Amino acid sequence: MQATNQSIQKVSNKLEFSNAASFIENKSRQSQVASNHIRFSFKLGGVLAVAMLMIACSPTEATQNSTNDGTNSGTKDKQNISLLNVSYDVSRDFYKDYNSLFTNIYQGQHPDSKVSIQQSHGGASKQALSVANGLQADVVTLNQESDMNMLVKKGLVKTDWREAFPDNAVPYSTTMILLVRSGNPKNIKDWEDLARADVDVVMPNPKTSGTARYAFLGAYGSGLHKFKESVAQPQKTDAFMKKMLANVVTYDNGARAATTSFTQRGLGDVLITTENEAHLVATQHAKGQVDIVYPSYSITIHNPVAIVSSVTEKKGSTDAATAYLKALWDKPAQELMAQMYLRPSNKEVLAAHTGTLKDIQTFEPVAVFGDWDSIMETFFVDGGRFDQLAQVK
Repeated sequence: MQATNQSIQKVSNKLEFSNAASFIENKSRQSQVASNHIRFSFKLGGVLAVAMLMIACSPTEATQNSTNDGTNSGTKDKQNISLLNVSYDVSRDFYKDYNSLFTNIYQGQHPDSKVSIQQSHGGASKQALSVANGLQADVVTLNQESDMNMLVKKGLVKTDWREAFPDNAVPYSTTMILLVRSGNPKNIKDWEDLARADVDVVMPNPKTSGTARYAFLGAYGSGLHKFKESVAQPQKTDAFMKKMLANVVTYDNGARAATTSFTQRGLGDVLITTENEAHLVATQHAKGQVDIVYPSYSITIHNPVAIVSSVTEKKGSTDAATAYLKALWDKPAQELMAQMYLRPSNKEVLAAHTGTLKDIQTFEPVAVFGDWDSIMETFFVDGGRFDQLAQVK
């Protein structure tokens, strides 16, 4: 990954960190108050303009921006630059708050320059495909390596994107859990209950949603674990998955759409979703209407980030884009992740939130199913194992 001219320095100044911590605490209190009044309403896809952030623009960036012929909104002013973060469906809540946190810290260090940040959210694979087809993202914050690999093959993201940031460019992870109706009337305790004839299941579509692929693989991996089978000989696991998928009442395009189907449309007895989405729904968007169920064995979801260098090098926004992503590893951002029910890469921060982020047994998808190219080829291509088990024609 190309070295940057300017990046965010870690917040070592005690006063700055105190301000950031105060911001996080205030956000948390505001969220609790708002939860009593907010009516749950989500919008699918599209670009959501959510914050105007203040960030320094280097002299090099300013020169490049001034010769951009207006293709980058706000770059005619040498001190202004815009960034577009294209992300997956259920990350929108975190990035909305992260943008404000980023502004609070960075504006104090660089008061003379501006950057506006826009967000775009939807099914992960649809989002990645939109970038591949020309959506001018400066950064992508995804939830599946296969989507990132596709952008690499298209020449939009550099091949060494993993080395550009710590932890193989994964600032946080999550896992798949279950969301049921209040009181858990169907007594759903684990993956195996989703194959019962009296249970209706809601999940996104694995053909368009990275979260849905993790839902499928989480259930499949639990079957292999329970029946002590391999991917090569999964007879009992396939039988379990066929019953579970027969219970799916809707395959929505993205994880947030599936949440809407479950909470607003009243479909299904159980929603398969990410840990952070389940907690946000249970504590804010549908408080008192749902309960969280942790399965005994689930899947680890890595959420990689990268600079879309083909865009930023043309716009002159590489430094700003790098700064935006690099700050995800600063402690205030890591703390915000944990408060938003994401599992930060900082082990100390994660350990401080074990009350809400339970220590459950998980597996790495690549350790069980092979690399992501193999996973996609085996399970999610047209006519692959998902289509076979779901009886997709």
